[in-house]
Order: sequence, then structure tokens, then C-alpha cells
Amino acid sequence: EEIESADMVSEFLPTFFSFIFKKYKPDIVFHLAAQALVRESYSNPVLTYETNVMGTLKVLEACRNAKVKAIVNITSDKVYENREIFQGYKETDKLGGYDPYSSSKACADILAKSYRNSYFNLKLYKNTHQTLLATCRAGNVIGGGDWAKDRLISDLVICANSNKIVSIRNPNAIRPWQHVLDALSGYLSLGQKLLEEKKEFATSWNFGSKNSITVKEVVNLSKKHWDKIDFKIFNDANQLHESTILKLNSLKANKLLKWENIWDDSV
Repeated sequence: EEIESADMVSEFLPTFFSFIFKKYKPDIVFHLAAQALVRESYSNPVLTYETNVMGTLKVLEACRNAKVKAIVNITSDKVYENREIFQGYKETDKLGGYDPYSSSKACADILAKSYRNSYFNLKLYKNTHQTLLATCRAGNVIGGGDWAKDRLISDLVICANSNKIVSIRNPNAIRPWQHVLDALSGYLSLGQKLLEEKKEFATSWNFGSKNSITVKEVVNLSKKHWDKIDFKIFNDANQLHESTILKLNSLKANKLLKWENIWDDSV
């Protein structure tokens, strides 16, 4: 019954999306919905791909049918083929994805590019279509309201609040941590450019922190502000693969969108 129900929902969603879009006639759509957890993607790969790839397809198709003016498609910093290098990945670097989550987001990124080429081609803008589509790549976003499983900050808060010791899986993993408001400011700035019909902005964009630090450094910074935080390093020989080094090069957004991480300087 659950499988039949899921199939019915899957078949119904494209029609539902089209109905909603045609009813409210949005000028711009920000697509952020996703199955966003790496370890969860190992447990539920079908759900992950269904949500991140097919979900994106249905949103893009609804946008096409409703003739939306601008689409900002959010993927992830994990779309790149991670070579464990210290240089930040540029928008032109090769896409990949080791785990199902990273792979699914790379697929969604490629899907968006295909739609831009096939239906929203920049050479045909204002001729056969009126839509500009851009893709944003950001990651390790922190901020209020995110209580999802395996989130470092929320795990620290939950454990400290209940006087428990939090287990840290990958203390030396480097990530481009940033506050959610910084990422959102980038998405909104880009969306504004698209609504202004500046087609040169209908490309891929990185929005990452210039202060990429390790998991352990984040924990120690948190502990400095809340001494109840306590942690231990959890070593497991059977631990699922997660990238060690991940950095983004956001010079394109810095230069062309005049975007920068305001909250970086407050750490």
C-alpha cells in the first residue's frame, strides 16, 4: 500500500505543480527542496534520487509550462567531483558525487543545465521563451531552525542542553561553513538579476565561505561560547565515506554580484 501510495503521489505531483504555478503565476521560483543528508542517502538512495532529481525535474517542467520569468535552482557544494584538494572548486570544474546525495545533486545540476540548453536557451531568450535559469551551489549552511539529523550545530546544542557528550565523526573534515543569511543573500541577489532580464547571470554560481575550517575547529569555537558543550571523537572502521576536504571558489559571485559573506567576520 505504501508503494502504491508513493507512486500515486509521484504521478500526481507534476499536475499539482502545474496547477499551483498557473494559479498563482509566480515571476520567480526558488527551488531549495531536497533530501539533504549524506548518511541518509546511503540508507535511502531511491528516496534521495526521487526527491533530488525527479523532484527538480517536476519543478522545472511546471516552471516551463507556467512560463516563469526566473528560476533559481539550489543544488550543493557537493556537486563537484571531489579530488580532496585545498583549492576551492570553480563553477567550471567537473561535476561528480561519491555518495548518493552528492551524486543526486550533481544530477539535478546537470538536469538544470539541460533545461537551460533545451528550453531556456540564452540565444533564444525573448524569442521563443521568456525564462532565465541559474543554479546556486552552497553548502554547510548553519543557522536557526535546522534540526535535521546529523547537523553539527544542532547536535551540539541538543547534547549540551541534555548534559550529553556529542560524538564527532570526522573532526578533521574541512567545509565552507556559512550562515544561512549569507547564502540566502546570494540567492536573492542572483534572482534580482534574473528578474532584471540580465541573461548573462543565467549560469552556475558558487556561494561559499572564505573561512573554510575543520569540524573540530567549529566545535571548539562553539565550546568557547557555551562551556556545557562536550565532545568525543568517534572512530568507526565501518564508517560511511564522507569527503575530507571541500572548499568553494566564490570569486565569480564576489566580482559580478558584489556578494560576500558578511557573517564570516563575526566568528
